[in-house]
Amino acid sequence: MSETKEIYKNLGIDEDVYRLGETICSNLKERFDSIDKIAEYNQLKVLQAMQKAKVSEACLYGTTGYGYNDIGRDTLEEVYANVFHTEAALVRPQITCGTHALALALMSNLRPGDEVLSPVGKPYDTLEEVIGIRPSKGSLAEYGITYSQVDLLSDGSFDYDKIKAAINEKTKLVTIQRSKGYEPRKTLSVEQIGQLIAFIKGICPDIICMVDNCYGEFVETIEPSDVGADMVVGSLIKNPGGGLAPIGGYIAGKKECIENAAYRLTSPGLGKEVGASLGVLPSFFQGLFLAPTVVSSALKGAVFAANMMEHFGFSVIPDGNESRHDIIQAVTFGSKEGVVAFCKGIQAAAPVDSFVVPEPWDMPGYDSQVIMAAGAFVSGSSIELSADGPIKPPYAVYFQGGLTFPHAKFGILKAVQELKNSKVIRL
Repeated sequence: MSETKEIYKNLGIDEDVYRLGETICSNLKERFDSIDKIAEYNQLKVLQAMQKAKVSEACLYGTTGYGYNDIGRDTLEEVYANVFHTEAALVRPQITCGTHALALALMSNLRPGDEVLSPVGKPYDTLEEVIGIRPSKGSLAEYGITYSQVDLLSDGSFDYDKIKAAINEKTKLVTIQRSKGYEPRKTLSVEQIGQLIAFIKGICPDIICMVDNCYGEFVETIEPSDVGADMVVGSLIKNPGGGLAPIGGYIAGKKECIENAAYRLTSPGLGKEVGASLGVLPSFFQGLFLAPTVVSSALKGAVFAANMMEHFGFSVIPDGNESRHDIIQAVTFGSKEGVVAFCKGIQAAAPVDSFVVPEPWDMPGYDSQVIMAAGAFVSGSSIELSADGPIKPPYAVYFQGGLTFPHAKFGILKAVQELKNSKVIRL
């Protein structure tokens, strides 16, 4: 439509970039239809979970102070347990972020002398200080909890022989990171995670298998908890918050694991009984309700981004045709200029702070400068349109989010335009 083309022009998208975007979109209709079918299934799954828990208007009111008898908080946790098919769940605004949720799950279920094993290589950067790979106050290492790691094989598959050798009498918990983080590896499918868990449980059934589920919720029709995970952990300002949750994290899993986490979050003797919901329940419930369709928009944006970047010869993970297991699209530019230009384009497409120019900075928890583009309604919300990456080889950027596909599409067009203007690419 000429009116749409004109507004793209007014927003800084030139004829060549617009035309390329339309061509790629027209070739993705069948792929987008399959994403919509997954969203439909997950939407019904969430609705069924809410109805089963008998969510009522009273659940939206919230509490202050101690939060005793908070019916909304308790019902929300029942809904999450229903969605993930687990015995229990802990869903709280007092969990400040995904890293906090993971640290909480680890610290509450490990004791001095225990060992945690990562069979999928190095964990996400911010977990390095939690574990103690990089020294930090309050790390697991300070409490006498050791860490072992088995890298993935060169083809991205599990090194079962080394995993078996690494498991010993001290191994209490295995942490499995579903998404790629800042590593150029493929995201693990739920089926792959299930195979790994079955292998580990076959060696020692009592080992707790925890999955970092960040960026993966509602991408498939099943979750890691459906294939044997004892805990699944994530952030509410990513997929399950649907772009509405202003803060929070969740842990869903075995009742004992969740009780341990609750006592660590609050206090021995208190556990899940305290923790006021402070007026966030409407956004938590409604965000979860919207999450399946919001995630589908982000997935479409990631597929569109992969195909656009492949057009210019950049290495992308996943590629434009591969199955998707999280919302993240990695693009390797091989230069600082490419990473910075891409992020500037994403920032310029934002509804909030579009006039701000992102710059690399020394972000806490990372071992190199990081650039982040995220003009979001919720600060740091990576289910909203965002991109980030460490300023170090191989100079890759990680794009994710988009509450609506039209916005995700515009963000990628704006990033391509900035790459063109910066002479990183030519059309």
